[in-house]
Amino acid sequence: MKRPKKWLLVGIAYAGFVLLGMAGALLGVAWPSMRGSFGLSLDAVGTLLVTGAAGYLVSSFSSGPLISRFGVGSLLMVSSIVAGVCLLGYSLAPVWWFLVLCGLFVGAGSGTIDAGLNTYFATNHSASLMNWLHACYGLGATLGPIVMTAVISRGLPWRWGYAVAGLSYGLLALCLALTLRQWRLGVPSSPQAAPSSPTGEVRSRDTLRLPVVWFGILLFIMFTGIEIGAGQWPYSLFTEARGVAPTVAGMWVSVYWAALTVGRILLGVVVDRLGVVRTMRVCMLGVMMGCALMWWNVTDLVSFLGLALVGFAEAPLFPSLISDTPRRVGHAHAPNAIGFQVAAAGLGVAVLPGLAGVLAERWGLEIIGPFLFVAAVAMFILHETGASRHA
Repeated sequence: MKRPKKWLLVGIAYAGFVLLGMAGALLGVAWPSMRGSFGLSLDAVGTLLVTGAAGYLVSSFSSGPLISRFGVGSLLMVSSIVAGVCLLGYSLAPVWWFLVLCGLFVGAGSGTIDAGLNTYFATNHSASLMNWLHACYGLGATLGPIVMTAVISRGLPWRWGYAVAGLSYGLLALCLALTLRQWRLGVPSSPQAAPSSPTGEVRSRDTLRLPVVWFGILLFIMFTGIEIGAGQWPYSLFTEARGVAPTVAGMWVSVYWAALTVGRILLGVVVDRLGVVRTMRVCMLGVMMGCALMWWNVTDLVSFLGLALVGFAEAPLFPSLISDTPRRVGHAHAPNAIGFQVAAAGLGVAVLPGLAGVLAERWGLEIIGPFLFVAAVAMFILHETGASRHA
């Protein structure tokens, strides 16, 4: 691939991950206004999260055969169109069930974009470019609350925020269409980007017999559940339970995602100096401390800083465990194990934030702090148990 073409595709891919993060992070700020529009309870967000996660899981599981049949460029273009159209559906939804239906296809489009771009980078680019790709998700997640806060603070309906996201996906689809023939899979650039043996040599059920794989699956449920829960619920907690101004609360949700992005940018330096296991151990303790500060609620500023600490400490967990998977399970089992972990991550996005909504509906929004703290403690215990067994 010629160098200018290479960087053009890298730029388009980075823009795609920015949009993935932005679209996903709009809901945290939009939810209070959205549920007011449809007359919903706090826990109704679980329906939207579970539906979106279902679409994501189905599409990401089937992305391999789809890429083989249609090519990665075509899959990315079609998925961008689907996601963009359905995000516009959010902005036009007359009733709640129609928005939930759109959420199913937004999840499906997002799942194939996520899997397709990860596959493309794994087979064409270095691990450093892959890390920057995931940092772009954090950048988009930082922009999402800013966009939605700006929309609401100007007195516009929350629907305008989703219209912006839908139109942005349309621009992404246009860029993909113009470069369609240039999106080709290549040879993996590093041992960790792809296994040393073909995926088909090891059956999924054989991989699932490894206890370390199940520890990885459970950890990824906790990783993403805490990550999305800490991005989804603090805006409602701060504004509805603690009387914080919407613009201030929206700004600190953006700070949370910005902290996540900075943490991922610094990942390589941290892991090189401490090692994967020690890095994850220290970061999990940081997540626990941040959740405890939000729960403590001594002052608004302390709660805000606790939220930012959760974002920074959570940042290296997902990519660190992904990169360490071949060492933990062996290269032959790595493709299956990574697939299970990514699917578990999609499950965690729906399960933990949805459960938090159910608990908040019953006991009030102040339950969010202790809920996240208990989840962080469970994540730490799970990691330490798995690490000791593997050692």
